Amino acid sequence: MFMRIDHIGIACRDLEEKIELFSRTFELTVVAREVNEEQGVKEAMLHIADGEGGGSYIQLLEPLSGDSPVGKFLAKRGEGVHHVAFGVPDIAEAMTTIGEKGVRLLDERPRHGSMGSQIAFLHPKDVGGMLTELVQAPKP
Repeated sequence: MFMRIDHIGIACRDLEEKIELFSRTFELTVVAREVNEEQGVKEAMLHIADGEGGGSYIQLLEPLSGDSPVGKFLAKRGEGVHHVAFGVPDIAEAMTTIGEKGVRLLDERPRHGSMGSQIAFLHPKDVGGMLTELVQAPKP
């Protein structure tokens, strides 16, 4: 079902500072920036590598407000890994298959994600405490 790790989402207080850190330290390149009002974040996608199933990235997330999901995460846990996202070939099929196994879906249907992708989140309590995202890359 999973094709690759699509990205690791990292919550941060200062997006520009973290972009500079990851670019300098790991020689990663920003390939996309976006403000996602629906999710309450400014984000940057930094390219790691390409593989058979597609690219892998670090997603840096700065909250637009303290009451957004990432803002609440930062207040409670501080900066660090927020979620892990797995690439899937068909997000609707993956949601159905995973839901039938008793895992609660935080999204009833796929929604807009970074770089034109379709995404859905799984309830962390049903997958070992890890916020998990499913990502279907846009069709070429």
